[in-house]
Amino acid sequence: MNAYEVNFDGLVGPTHNYGGLSYGNVASQSNSQAVSNPKEAALQGLGKMKSLMEMGFKQGVFAPQERQDVAALRSLGFAGTDAEVIAQAAKEAMPLLAACSSASSMWTANSCTVSPSADTADGRVHFTAANLNCKFHRSIEHPTTSRVLGAMFANDKHFAHHAALPAVSQFGDEGAANHTRFCKGYGDAGVEFFVFGRSAFDSRFPAPQRYPARQTLEACQAVARLHGLGEQGVVYAQQNPSVIDQGVFHNDVISVGNGEVLFYHEDAFLETDKVLAELDTKLGRRGGRFKAVRVPRDAVSVEDAVRSYLFNSQLLSRDDGSMLLIVPEECRSNSNVWNYLSQLTASNGPIREVKVFDLKQSMQNGGGPACLRLRVALKEDELAAVNQGVIMTPALYTTLTAWVEKHYRDRLSESDLADPQLLIECRTALDELTQILKLGAVYPFQLT
Repeated sequence: MNAYEVNFDGLVGPTHNYGGLSYGNVASQSNSQAVSNPKEAALQGLGKMKSLMEMGFKQGVFAPQERQDVAALRSLGFAGTDAEVIAQAAKEAMPLLAACSSASSMWTANSCTVSPSADTADGRVHFTAANLNCKFHRSIEHPTTSRVLGAMFANDKHFAHHAALPAVSQFGDEGAANHTRFCKGYGDAGVEFFVFGRSAFDSRFPAPQRYPARQTLEACQAVARLHGLGEQGVVYAQQNPSVIDQGVFHNDVISVGNGEVLFYHEDAFLETDKVLAELDTKLGRRGGRFKAVRVPRDAVSVEDAVRSYLFNSQLLSRDDGSMLLIVPEECRSNSNVWNYLSQLTASNGPIREVKVFDLKQSMQNGGGPACLRLRVALKEDELAAVNQGVIMTPALYTTLTAWVEKHYRDRLSESDLADPQLLIECRTALDELTQILKLGAVYPFQLT
């Protein structure tokens, strides 16, 4: 049976704004309180989805969440009508209103961790929503994320869903941004690669000193257990604390993998040789031939990697066995990175082609091509069991483009977050979107 990697890209929400909420994310903090363009952001994301679909890749859409999140504000003590809650929060606690207005669910690489059926004990595709408890504005996402995932992957014969891990620091989980899978073919048993920043219970592991390590070893281990992964199909690696302190807040800012290939920066991991050897051994036992493509620090510094998001790219397999790297425009603007990529594609290695996309609106908020997509390996019958309303087609692209043009603003500043009309606009847009994507009642609000 054929199997495919399907990329489900987050549709940028109507409240896309630059709140500077993500401490440790250089781009997010450096563009704090700049004026954003939600319409342009959503259209840029849709443009990438359309291009990949036209190149023959399987592409899906992941719905955004309701924002401003009035329910979250009510849980923090604000009261009255929706408009009164927003006004009170704006007057008394603007940072909380900004956090409850974030469109960060667009970065679906953080939505959950996915294990394909070929790897799991019960032969189903498993999803565990990420608790994202390191940042308040993201910690409020997982209940809706779980409902959206349940509406997308609703057939319990093929799909199993797990609630987020306990929302405490010891089980900090950032989802697929710290998870990669290696395999010979997407339908074959593979090796799942979990990368953590710290251990919650074992002080022998070092930790960063400047910025928080968002993913714990214990969270990785818990997800592996929930998904029924065997020891021979799992490798754990610790992210280098020094690169976290340089702004590498997730592993997908310093490495990316696909198929049998790991594309990584020389400084990405601790005990790199040991990690690569374990990946090579375990993938070999499953019929694969592991290939590691190392980017040396004297070619691309960690600073260049963070500023360009070289590794926050999509590594995609072509039918001829070669690989295509999808990178943001910022890679072409960085001479060191672009020179390296030119040499890479000419080297006759596994990565033969680079394509550049303008994702400036997302990039300025700290998320590149890899942040915007959730990868799900699906066999043919599993793909057929997915809610077909979320699978990208030319017709769906046209419909969603018109939907964005109809509902989104082209300018949003921090002061606009205090506008109760923004909530009405968002709810109206999402109510229509649930019908377009056939999602049912995934949002808690009801339009009156």
